[in-house]
Amino acid sequence: MRYARRRAQATGGGPDFLAARIAEDLELRLAATLRPFPSALDLASPGRRALVVLKERPTAKLVLRATWDGLDGDVVCDPEAPCFADASFDLVVSCLALQHVDDLPGAFVQARRLLAPDGLFLAAFLGGETLTELRQSFAAAEAATTGGASPRVLPFADVRAVGGLLQRAGFALPVIDLDRVTVRYANALELMRDLRALGATNVLAERSRRPLRRDTLGEAIEIYQERFSDPDGRVRATFEIVWASGWAAHASQQKPLKPGSAQARLADALGVKEGDPSGRADG
Repeated sequence: MRYARRRAQATGGGPDFLAARIAEDLELRLAATLRPFPSALDLASPGRRALVVLKERPTAKLVLRATWDGLDGDVVCDPEAPCFADASFDLVVSCLALQHVDDLPGAFVQARRLLAPDGLFLAAFLGGETLTELRQSFAAAEAATTGGASPRVLPFADVRAVGGLLQRAGFALPVIDLDRVTVRYANALELMRDLRALGATNVLAERSRRPLRRDTLGEAIEIYQERFSDPDGRVRATFEIVWASGWAAHASQQKPLKPGSAQARLADALGVKEGDPSGRADG
């Protein structure tokens, strides 16, 4: 993966439509947060868009950028083993990086470790429906041409599990939401070229080491065109962006009430009779 990312950076890094969208969303999310974040860490985000957002915040005093390979960053840092002391930052942000880690729960634990009390972790990474069209097309093509299938697309995180992982990592007030982006291409081959330029080539250990057969590639392109094209002939590619956030615990944060501690009845608030199955209001 590091080799693919270096090659992509050497050739210009490819299109950054996802990075641009995420950076804009990151800016809006931080603007809606009243908490100042004097110290912040950009954790392995490709490009510099996330870093620019962090540095432009009026309360920013210390902003560091950690990258996997040390290129264009302050330190070399693996998100699964970041080289910073506990409680070093008020804000940790990671954009389009965590889909590449081998241990996502461990990366969440490390991000939590880096946060000072009442610090915020905010991450955007690719979710399970990303490139579903490409995955389906290659599976069908390989079944037709070779009688089997080799994993061709990285398995992305299941959004249903992310909230639980944040809680297990010790985050308070975890929030998960999705942003689905549909990008259209002239054909599937153009999509594959973009993925290669982004450094998103196949690095799965379980992948076949044999070169991709020409007839398999041709079949995959045809299936993609047949199943996932619009009336104008252009094909669709889905990118599912998972936004995950959580806070380091602090006494000032809201806490759920204990069961049975309510001071008013729900029936009174709704204006209905308690136990009335019709749910009709009094009067």
